Amino acid sequence: MATATRLTIGDRLVGPQFVSLGRMPDVADACAQSIARRAFEIFQERGSAHGGDQDDWFRAESELFHAAHVAVAETDDALAISAEVPGFHAEELDISIEPHRLTITGVRRAVADKSTRRIVYCDSCADRIFRALGLPVEVDPKKATAVLKDGILELTVPRAAFSPGTSAGITTFSIVRVEDLLSWTDPFLEFIKGRL
Repeated sequence: MATATRLTIGDRLVGPQFVSLGRMPDVADACAQSIARRAFEIFQERGSAHGGDQDDWFRAESELFHAAHVAVAETDDALAISAEVPGFHAEELDISIEPHRLTITGVRRAVADKSTRRIVYCDSCADRIFRALGLPVEVDPKKATAVLKDGILELTVPRAAFSPGTSAGITTFSIVRVEDLLSWTDPFLEFIKGRL
């Protein structure tokens, strides 16, 4: 069963808490599904004309979630990630770190306005935040730290350590026609059968 690290954020460095991905619904998938539903509604509203799928997705995402601008920098031993989360408090954010993925989600609590003023104009952003991104290197979620200060979430996530004698798996892919693949693999398989 896969595990991820969920960070508790404060105004100081904090350590991670571990959660099992098997027991909690994947927040990233739930957010992506709600974006997909809204993008499909937008697609239907514009007459089901093809060609604007990406624009529909981005519009749906901007309607549903606050866009957290993210910067990722790397050193030889860690990734430094900063995300803009203005107006969100530490207890409203949920950060999940996996070896190759970071997910930031949050819901801003509604503040009741007890004044007698009538709002004439209000330019506010969404009360929910969602950002999931693949990380360029494998990281060690167990050693991640987070700090929230002045609307900027700063994460430090060390790279995963490889012990001597182990190697990182390298995978290469090729695109070939089926006929070519069969012409290359059939003689090899015949050779192997003859050896067994």
